[in-house]
Amino acid sequence: MPHRRRIWAGSPYPLGATWDGNGVNFALFSANATKVELCLFDSHGREVERITLPEYTDEVWHGYLPDARPGLLYGYRVHGPYDPYRGHRFNADKLLIDPYAKALTGSLIWSDTHFAFRLGSSRLDLAMDRRDNARFMPKCKVVDTAFTWGADRRPDTAWSDSVIYELHVRGFTMKHPQVPPAVRGTFLGMAHPAVIDHLVKLGVTAVELLPVQAGVDERHLVEKGLRNYWGYNPITYFAAEPRYYGANPHGDFKTMIGRLHEAGIEVILDVVYNHTAEGNHLGPTLSYKGIDNASYYRLVPGSERWYENYSGCGNTLQLSHPRVLQMVMDSLRYWVEEMHVDGFRFDLAASLAREKSGFDGGSGFLDAVRQDPVLSRVKLIAEPWDIGGDGYRLGGFPPGWSEWNGRYRDTVRRFWRGDGGVIGDMASRLTGSSDMFGWGGRRPWASLNFVTCHDGFTMADLVTYEKKQNAANGEDNRDGTDANYSWNCGAEGPTDSPAINSLRSRQIRNMLATLLLSQGVPMLLAGDEFGRSQGGNNNAYCQDNDVGWVDWGKIDEDLLAYVQGLLKLRREHPVFRRPHFFKGDQVAGGKLKDITWVTPEGTEMTNADWTAPFARSLGFVLGGESCVVDSRAGRLDADETYMVLMNAYTEILFYTLPPQMGDSWEVLMDTARPGRVGPEEVCEGGSRFPVKPHSLAVLRRREGGTP
Repeated sequence: MPHRRRIWAGSPYPLGATWDGNGVNFALFSANATKVELCLFDSHGREVERITLPEYTDEVWHGYLPDARPGLLYGYRVHGPYDPYRGHRFNADKLLIDPYAKALTGSLIWSDTHFAFRLGSSRLDLAMDRRDNARFMPKCKVVDTAFTWGADRRPDTAWSDSVIYELHVRGFTMKHPQVPPAVRGTFLGMAHPAVIDHLVKLGVTAVELLPVQAGVDERHLVEKGLRNYWGYNPITYFAAEPRYYGANPHGDFKTMIGRLHEAGIEVILDVVYNHTAEGNHLGPTLSYKGIDNASYYRLVPGSERWYENYSGCGNTLQLSHPRVLQMVMDSLRYWVEEMHVDGFRFDLAASLAREKSGFDGGSGFLDAVRQDPVLSRVKLIAEPWDIGGDGYRLGGFPPGWSEWNGRYRDTVRRFWRGDGGVIGDMASRLTGSSDMFGWGGRRPWASLNFVTCHDGFTMADLVTYEKKQNAANGEDNRDGTDANYSWNCGAEGPTDSPAINSLRSRQIRNMLATLLLSQGVPMLLAGDEFGRSQGGNNNAYCQDNDVGWVDWGKIDEDLLAYVQGLLKLRREHPVFRRPHFFKGDQVAGGKLKDITWVTPEGTEMTNADWTAPFARSLGFVLGGESCVVDSRAGRLDADETYMVLMNAYTEILFYTLPPQMGDSWEVLMDTARPGRVGPEEVCEGGSRFPVKPHSLAVLRRREGGTP
């Protein structure tokens, strides 16, 4: 590496370090800096040169190195005032990560030097620290993003046909026996044929990956021998997390995408644009704080030393600033256009839509996404809340978005554990939650339904524990929610009782059937399809070990076959995934409503039935003739008619099969009779069908069995 490099003026656009085939352009936004130095490093991480960026245009510092090449390691030192009271935290003794870095090399090694102030000083963050932190910092890497995609095409699965599978790249493959040890826990591990084969045979259409953008393990976790396993602590939004790839960050990720696409599976990224790893006023200075703290973060008006914290992680990105909004939009388009992902799930999305007055459904961010010709065409999923007082916004995102339906999760859990007074709410959740999403032309797919996710109990733990078991997290079991709405079925933790284990198995099947046969988009948590447990840990964010990993050596094959059957039923019958909300009406020439709620006596439910405090059951008939969809052959095809009977009561209920809706019915599944999904027996209309305690049955009207 030459001792001196030529530096040209370069361009303020694009931001970041951009290889153009001849040299590298460097551009960094900072409205309040007084000087920016580009620091170059050798392959051992030693700083070999500092170059002052020569130009400042439209608040962007820039320069061009004509003899730079991909593989070059770099970082920034940014000069300016250190004045926390005014929101400025510049400290040129701290090496900073480029917000637009496309790759990082090396890991963050925790040191007191990462703080812009002197730790332990009585003046807290007001006493500036002059020590250099470069040797403890990861370095940014100039990349050549070229990749031969071949015939890669996005599956572009319709929302109404989608089934999402939430997984962790590392945890999903670390214990897979068919994945070579060298690639377990990586993007290439996810691309292994055995992994993809499981997803295809299961019948899901998309994987939702927990955060893969580069992040930081919090110091207090590292000191306990733990790490931020889930990855909700980002430091840059363009680079993939180094622990998930080998020598080729772009090649490994793109290979994974290409192979999943080839199998017809979409890839959705869980992204965290609400906060960064730099924490509050007592957190480290790793990037944004030292580049332009007052621009990047929401600071308390009139008290700019402090941060507005809607994330619970110490800070909140200021998306109302045009350059911060630009960074997020550039990042999203990069992952779609360059990396070929199919959509995003936005962590704490309510904070992204905050303007000065609070949450705004017409915020700059939401409007920017809605009109963007690239992003408006991919799948957009909001976690529709943050920790602000006005932050719970379920149903409040604009048309085009799907939302994690936390109310669905809680209602299904409460119904199946036997709570009273929830059947009305349960009916709304089963039918797509039109009470929350039935506006602005939104469809049932606006409700992303889930019973379990990464955050909380697994399905197996939901029926095994009533109290969380988080001692391994090192926080005296204080972390994680206490509002689990779980039921241990009679014993806390594993038991040898055949009766309790049978009940637990039935409850798992009840909730999985409810999820996969509800209107809206279902999301499965990885491993729930074969009984995965985390030993009762409902906050395994720091458990990069057997607690957080999927154990492929413990598979309940019967449960797996059952879930595969449910997904096949959903896939083949659009009556379970209607593109429009129910209206409660008959179609022209039809004899059945699109949905009819029935009592155990076989009559249609009345207002008194809905409000009965003792009610612990629901029955409904889905009129197939009202579900007319376009077939692949261009025909308008009607579906078959189904009846679903759900009993969360402690005693058997006999449902009279309404003869006016069908003269004979075949039982497809009954969770009281363990087995796969498929025809079991035939029942005549008017007969009484026994729905045993804590069980669910699905019946199909036989061909020719018309009223």
